[in-house]
Amino acid sequence: MIIRNIGQLVGIVSEGVLRKEGRDQGETGILENAWLRTRNGLIEDFGPMTSCPCDDNVKDAGGGMLMPGFCDSHTHIVYAGSREGEFLDKINGLSYEEIARRGGGILNSSDLLHSTPEDELFGQSMVRVREMMSKGTVAMEIKSGYGLNPEDELKMLRVIDRIRREVSAEVRSTFLGAHAVGRGYTHEAYVSEVVNMIPKAAQYADFVDVFCDEGFFTVEDTERILSAAKGLMVPKIHANELAVGGGVQVGVRHGALSVDHLERTTDAEIQVLKGSATMPTMLPGSSFFLGLPYGRAKDFIAAGLGVALASDYNPGSSPSGDMRFVLALGCIRMRLTPIEAFNAVTLNSAYAMGLSDRLGSITRGKQAKLILTLPGWNLTRLAYNYTTPFISKVLL
Repeated sequence: MIIRNIGQLVGIVSEGVLRKEGRDQGETGILENAWLRTRNGLIEDFGPMTSCPCDDNVKDAGGGMLMPGFCDSHTHIVYAGSREGEFLDKINGLSYEEIARRGGGILNSSDLLHSTPEDELFGQSMVRVREMMSKGTVAMEIKSGYGLNPEDELKMLRVIDRIRREVSAEVRSTFLGAHAVGRGYTHEAYVSEVVNMIPKAAQYADFVDVFCDEGFFTVEDTERILSAAKGLMVPKIHANELAVGGGVQVGVRHGALSVDHLERTTDAEIQVLKGSATMPTMLPGSSFFLGLPYGRAKDFIAAGLGVALASDYNPGSSPSGDMRFVLALGCIRMRLTPIEAFNAVTLNSAYAMGLSDRLGSITRGKQAKLILTLPGWNLTRLAYNYTTPFISKVLL
């Protein structure tokens, strides 16, 4: 298929570039008045309209912008029911930690998930997957972590695997058994249980994750879990959402593909990430919903690092999977330029899932999972008019 009369072809990146770091995060190739050809689901070629080849199978973009689809590298969209009651608690002034201490939060979701049949859990989760895809997300990572016992964690991983086989978006699976201490366990007994779950979880999951933060799991717990998973699943880490506690450092030591949240970081975290293969990933939707600080994305980029942004779509702290809104928050609240935020929700977030060799940019040979906008759109307007409908087609 040839797509012609593209107003702007955005996100052109040379073959072999897997992430954007430092000054490069503020750059992307843009071709005005362009065409693009796909073959067998891949981007075969593109160029200016003056060189557009003739073909019977032509789609007219009508002046719309064509861009790589969003890649969401951090979600918790397999969950049951709703936690809207806790939304009222937040309005009334309770903090995330206070709600958790009252038995809410993650443990509330765990109770709901336990009582929900697997087919029903799949059906509820697919509603959210379809919603995300309709808003331009073409790749997503989905975590377990609301099971908190061997049976229910595996139930979640089976649902994620079923989603992966059901949809045309790329899906990556993460075992987050260490999301909270399951009911009926002591802390030490639950860490041992998570370690025991790893071989079965590895049959389904690409990644292993730990909520290494104040009040949840320690650096020592994280070391133990990641060591047990070595060679079976690639590490990813929840770190520095609630406090600065060493989660970034332990993630880098174990070769984590990403360290996520980072609402509270110091220069020490920036220094340890320099020269590593680990992608700092920030979740502005969580900062927005919980009233937490926004990550220091500009400081990370100024230090020569790359930054990814993801939705953190979950029922308690970020109940939205709208990556266009994530991009806008990156600009409005984190002061990223539109191009910096764009790279954070496409190429860099694809990197944080191990997918940037096939997604996240307009590059010959990559998958043609794209967003075609209505006429007249550009990256600045995408963030500026952040609630105005902009999608003509999501091409999967």
